[in-house]
Amino acid sequence: MEFLERSAEIADPLVPYLDVDRSQPRHECWVTGHMVAGLDGTAAINGRVGALSTAPDQALFRRMRQIADVVMVGAETVRREGYAPIRLDEDAQAQRRARGQSATPPVAVVSRSLNLDWSGRVFADAPADARTLIITCETADPSRLAAAEQAATVIIAGHDSVEPAAAMRALADLGHGTILCEGGPRWLGELVAADRLDELCLSVSPLMGGDPLPVSIAPPGAGLAQFELKSTMIEDHTLFLRYEAATSDDSHA
Repeated sequence: MEFLERSAEIADPLVPYLDVDRSQPRHECWVTGHMVAGLDGTAAINGRVGALSTAPDQALFRRMRQIADVVMVGAETVRREGYAPIRLDEDAQAQRRARGQSATPPVAVVSRSLNLDWSGRVFADAPADARTLIITCETADPSRLAAAEQAATVIIAGHDSVEPAAAMRALADLGHGTILCEGGPRWLGELVAADRLDELCLSVSPLMGGDPLPVSIAPPGAGLAQFELKSTMIEDHTLFLRYEAATSDDSHA
């Protein structure tokens, strides 16, 4: 056991995340989850994740999207949080172009039911070069599927439900190598159960008493997944933890 002590201030808190090598995913593409939790493990306050996030976390949350080829989110999170197309400043866009990425990443919404407001900003305001993606399944309601095809680029990944492995294969086939998942808890749990979460960036907010909703909800029958702590940072009283999935050798250490 050892102390993790405060040290020199980090000039730019995004740099340690940008420096991570995500070029060697364990499967089709590298999947990073970015979540926030209270001290008691809660993942929302009155149904909103944003209410749990502190100012340092909000700042990092917005900037973390710079690492991604696609920002992926579940439909319920889109409905509750009022998602819009990703906006990055000019410097971030220039850095992405220098790395061979598009100027801004598209949003990918995961939805089996397709019960979404197609006039919402995440669809209506998406630029032509970062059109919003909808990831759904073959048994989706035909009329809703037709509406989705008018508002977004549709990806079919699974028969009765969205299958994480099929979704990641489809995104990789489109040339997306780094996927940033911003929730929600059920979709994150599906990714973990399918062994598709390579990295978890978890912000711990100094609050207690929120909704009885955990960061990740495992589907029935899911096993345990092991992760390794790779880095820690702190600003004010918010703790930032970065984990990576343990390899088979590490899991027996």
